Amino acid sequence: MANILYISYDGMTDALGQSQVLPYLLGLQKKGHTIHILSTEKPSVFSKKENQIKKLIHEKIEWHYIFYTKKPPLLSTIKDINALNKKAEQLHKQIGFDILHCRSYISALVGLRMKRKFRTKFLFDMRGFWADERVDGKIWNIRNPIFSLVYKYFKKKEVAFLENADVTISLTHNAKAKILNFKTIKNNPINIEVIPCCVDLDRFDEAKLKKENKSALRSTLGIEENEFVLTYLGSIGTWYMLEEMLDFFKVLLKHKPNSKFLFVTAESKKYIFSEAAKRKIPKDRFVITKADYTEVPLYLSLSNYAVFFILPVFSKSASSPIKQGEIMSMGVPIICNAGVGDTDYVLNKYDCGFLVQDFNESNYEKIISKLDSKIWNKEIIRNAASEFYALDNGIESYSNAYKKILQ
Repeated sequence: MANILYISYDGMTDALGQSQVLPYLLGLQKKGHTIHILSTEKPSVFSKKENQIKKLIHEKIEWHYIFYTKKPPLLSTIKDINALNKKAEQLHKQIGFDILHCRSYISALVGLRMKRKFRTKFLFDMRGFWADERVDGKIWNIRNPIFSLVYKYFKKKEVAFLENADVTISLTHNAKAKILNFKTIKNNPINIEVIPCCVDLDRFDEAKLKKENKSALRSTLGIEENEFVLTYLGSIGTWYMLEEMLDFFKVLLKHKPNSKFLFVTAESKKYIFSEAAKRKIPKDRFVITKADYTEVPLYLSLSNYAVFFILPVFSKSASSPIKQGEIMSMGVPIICNAGVGDTDYVLNKYDCGFLVQDFNESNYEKIISKLDSKIWNKEIIRNAASEFYALDNGIESYSNAYKKILQ
């Protein structure tokens, strides 16, 4: 089995590390791979979560880390990259890794350098078109000469990662197809495989929830049994189109005045209410609450439908919204938009929701007119999630990628 150094510019003490990194790595360790993590931890979160992570991985995975620096912009990132390079080289000289598994572009800079210097194998787990995400999300303004140079630098490095990786992992078939058509990659077709963001189906399982807990939560949130619940799960901003989702809800209220919009989010209530007020949507039609990751299945179980609209830009062709798998695992049908990752493909293949083709009232009316006539089978939706998003499948795919690299 393989001896792996997993490099991440996200921290294991971050929510993302706990939901989208450690479950895979613990599964790969169970399959016999030796896993070392090199992560970049944010000091404030690290101080609260360090012991929790150490307990989780105790005697299973070796955890090494540096601390993330935020200021000054760009220079702090260069400092972090240098620290990761130094630590990765030091660890490799001590341990000797077969494969460097690099999560996204900053980590891939380290992996590519190590491959060229030590001839280690390099797995590029790209996670998305990172540089384009920075531009599409208005984080980098390429009219600024500095950000223009940074963008061009990473687009050039993107080609180098794809050309030199022993295996590249894409989150979506959509992005894979685009990459295989890149004329800038000299050795296309490259070795690229698709592993979407995966879900722990044991955790997201309505059969494990107690009726009395669902009733108690309804009561706590002030949701009546006869009310129609539209749920939004997760953060808002950058990619997630709150204004359009509120427009949809306003049309829904015309047809179903007993509807409530449940937001399970850490975002500001004030922001959501201010946008709702612009549309004259009554405040009492909203329930806005935070939830622990462990509580999310219970909140989702109250839903008639879940909704998410994501900005359909180029970079999002590589996006695999984890919420889609979590929602489907709970047997809840989805209302989402076309043009993002494999969402169209999944909804069409498995018939597990409705696809918004355009953000306007007539399209919303079309979908809302079908809500009552469509009878959904929760078990079929959950089985679709099991087939496409199951964590065990993702772990198996990564394990096979390691084996392929070392053949």
